[in-house]
Amino acid sequence: MSLVRVHNFSVSLDGFGAGEGQQLDAPFGHAGSRLMEWAIGTRTFRAMGLHGESEASFGIDEAFASQWGPGIGAEIMGRNKFGPQRGPWEDEEWKGWWGDNPVFHTPVVVLTHHPRPVLEMEGGTTFHFVDADPASALQRARALAGDLDVRIGGGVSTVRQFLDADLIDHMHIAVVPIVLGRGERLWDGLEGLEQRFDIEATPSPSGVLHLVFTRRPAR
Repeated sequence: MSLVRVHNFSVSLDGFGAGEGQQLDAPFGHAGSRLMEWAIGTRTFRAMGLHGESEASFGIDEAFASQWGPGIGAEIMGRNKFGPQRGPWEDEEWKGWWGDNPVFHTPVVVLTHHPRPVLEMEGGTTFHFVDADPASALQRARALAGDLDVRIGGGVSTVRQFLDADLIDHMHIAVVPIVLGRGERLWDGLEGLEQRFDIEATPSPSGVLHLVFTRRPAR
């Protein structure tokens, strides 16, 4: 069976994967771009259209960032990753943060209590808006992905729900050396998570600690 994977998911030293106060011009709330600065410098993220002042890196951060795409046939994301609106859709003209040609190039299942019609974009990205629990959403995503893997793209509550449901096989967390103090914490309610995974830690010269969680075989 295909794997369920998380890649390049950044959290602060105090465990926050998003800051407080998300809005149109601040997708990560008061955290700004600080959670993702390590990734913005990599060749993989530069190819997605993100720009920086320095040359693209080819080191440890890039080695992890580049694993985001290969073998992925569909993504699952929460509504807050798709956009800043809450409640019923007031404006279905909103098509995400990524422009007319989103970076995914696969089907994307967007979890929302307010479904809307399928949204086809340039480059092969198609957004499917569904009201579903994690297991049902994964079943839908696997049908869309064929024989390829499914990526859980975030935000924080979506990753936490899939961890709580024990549906994730591989997870890459980038611990960024900042303290946010407020926002949405990833680890809340997940006591004992380390018992389900083998965990490897790789430090980067950028100051980021890359944690890789690999599901332990069932005994």
